[in-house]
Amino acid sequence: MTYLRLRHLVALGVVAASIACQSGPANEKATPPARGVDIAGMDKSVAPGDDFNAYTNGGWLKATTIPPDKSAYGSFAILADRVRKDTADLIQGAQPSAGGDAQKIADFYATYMDEAAIEAKGVAPLAPQLDAITAISTKSALAKAIGQTLRADVDPLNATNFQTEHLFGVFVSQGLNDPAHNYPYLLQGGLGLPDRDYYLSNSPQMTDLRTKYKAHIKTLFDLAKLTDAAARADRVFALETKIAHAHATRVESQDVHTPATWSRAELATKAPGLDWTAFLDGASLSAAPTFILWHPKATAGLAALVTSESLDAWKDWLTFHLINEDSGVLPQAFVDARFRFYGTALTGAEAMRPRWQRGVDLTSGELGDAVGKIYVQKYFPPETKAKVEAMVRDLVQAFNARIDGLTWMTPETKVKAKAKVATLKVGVGYPDTWRDYSTLDIVRGDALGNTDRAELYEYKHQLAKLTGPIDKGEWWMTPQTVNAVNLPLQNALNFPAAILQAPFFDPQAGAAYNYGSMGAVIGHEISHSFDDQGSQFDADGRLANWWTPADFDHFKAAGEALARQYDAYKPFPDLALNGHQVLSENIADVAGLSAAFDAYRASLHGAPAPEWQGLTGDQQFFISFGQSWREKYREPALRQQVATDGHAPDEYRADTVRNLDAWYAAFTVQPGQKLYLAEKDRVKVW
Repeated sequence: MTYLRLRHLVALGVVAASIACQSGPANEKATPPARGVDIAGMDKSVAPGDDFNAYTNGGWLKATTIPPDKSAYGSFAILADRVRKDTADLIQGAQPSAGGDAQKIADFYATYMDEAAIEAKGVAPLAPQLDAITAISTKSALAKAIGQTLRADVDPLNATNFQTEHLFGVFVSQGLNDPAHNYPYLLQGGLGLPDRDYYLSNSPQMTDLRTKYKAHIKTLFDLAKLTDAAARADRVFALETKIAHAHATRVESQDVHTPATWSRAELATKAPGLDWTAFLDGASLSAAPTFILWHPKATAGLAALVTSESLDAWKDWLTFHLINEDSGVLPQAFVDARFRFYGTALTGAEAMRPRWQRGVDLTSGELGDAVGKIYVQKYFPPETKAKVEAMVRDLVQAFNARIDGLTWMTPETKVKAKAKVATLKVGVGYPDTWRDYSTLDIVRGDALGNTDRAELYEYKHQLAKLTGPIDKGEWWMTPQTVNAVNLPLQNALNFPAAILQAPFFDPQAGAAYNYGSMGAVIGHEISHSFDDQGSQFDADGRLANWWTPADFDHFKAAGEALARQYDAYKPFPDLALNGHQVLSENIADVAGLSAAFDAYRASLHGAPAPEWQGLTGDQQFFISFGQSWREKYREPALRQQVATDGHAPDEYRADTVRNLDAWYAAFTVQPGQKLYLAEKDRVKVW
């Protein structure tokens, strides 16, 4: 995906959320706040009603150059850089003699940073795995080998927007229709390019990327000193093209009614071609009696390819993806080759990030909770947690009130909707319990082994949930992640510590600033429980229809109107957004911003909002929202986002304001201005 975005968990906590009346963290005082919106970053020569993104961010856009090591740059990236530097100080300060998690952190990072040792070893660390692939002589042995590659490496934050190079991705969570038990979820995978359209589209951009991708495949075979590199690359690309044909589209993946629950026996009868017994044995899933197939049709297609395609093609495919995935901990020539394609060709970045940054990200990812625990201790004071929790209560109350005020929803449906709000579990900052890394071996000097063992540790953590209790409070993000998430199956939200700081939350700024930015983020995630997908899960996280037919028809009609609105946005003359692909996120943006505005107004307790730099409180609120979505893209990165992401590009997310009546009043937006919508055309989902 592109840079960190607020994301929505389609397939994945439940203590009653307090909905008491709270003034929140941002009661206005009689004097203006110490900080507020970025006046210098605005362009007041632009009319807000013509281009709200340019009005709020035009000064910043003109003055900002995308750093050479980034494909996109904006509020999220700026904060992520700051968090990365803070995290680096903690990781680099970890003592190798300290024992426990501190020693694992120190050894992992130091080993990655020892470039000379990695160069000296060359590709030798891959030899045992390469030899094992070479030794595959039957399709059953192939199935077992494919199973052995299975890892919890899909993006568990969005089953419709993940990418894995393994043939299948997996995560474990409660069942769609059985919230009392955990199940393994299998999802389509197997591609080295971001999406099926990269293989199937005839656009000039995609055609060019395919040529460069095939060259990348050959380069890795050459660097590994394997024979017939060109022929191997051709076989890999031809196989992946067939895999792409079997894949579901992004929009198809968003249908939460598509997943199928199959028994072990049904895997063989409904998806023949793959030796499922051997596969499950290799994946350590032999004891699992039931599976949830997020992409059942694609699963059948992928299984059939195991039979129809040659053993040599599959062995080449396994070899390439082994090298490709591990290239970051191989000699520099492999690192450079991966960056030339995935960094420059695919996303437009001009320079590789410094090695220390990559090392910090890798360490922070593989030892997430260990790093997160020390990050929270240093950078997330209890006072901030308390203020954000109060703000969450304000937003929950506002959303609850919006449900009460819906004129089109029947009392019967309102009761079910409010039950979801009442049982929502909101995690702020960090999880209630931390991971135990005592079983993870980190060996100083073994860079490849450390990453492999860390991934296996995560996979075993997922598998252990199959026999363990349901954990409604499980976190799917680390505290040092600049992001937030809604978890429909858990009916829970996670707001990591890293995002709970400026520019999204600033204790020294006023209510208008904080509710317009962080308040809208909180409202966005609450609203995901009621978007086109989350709305189909009940208060227990069960996929269930709790709507009356008339209510759901009204809700779907509002969604269709919003999809049409976003269909009209064209980042390039030859490329428009797919309104249905980004519908879930846009529903959450509209509903979340609406709830945030209500919560902001309520926090004033009827008092007038203080002005700031000549701006009214309402103007500050909306400008703060727009500035939270400031971003510049390189063209390849923007094209990739439009093709693969469930989120609209940020300039269009800023335009969410055109659906709120209060925005028109705040900026005196008039008919004839480009963003003006007649009142009947403004989408009000919740």
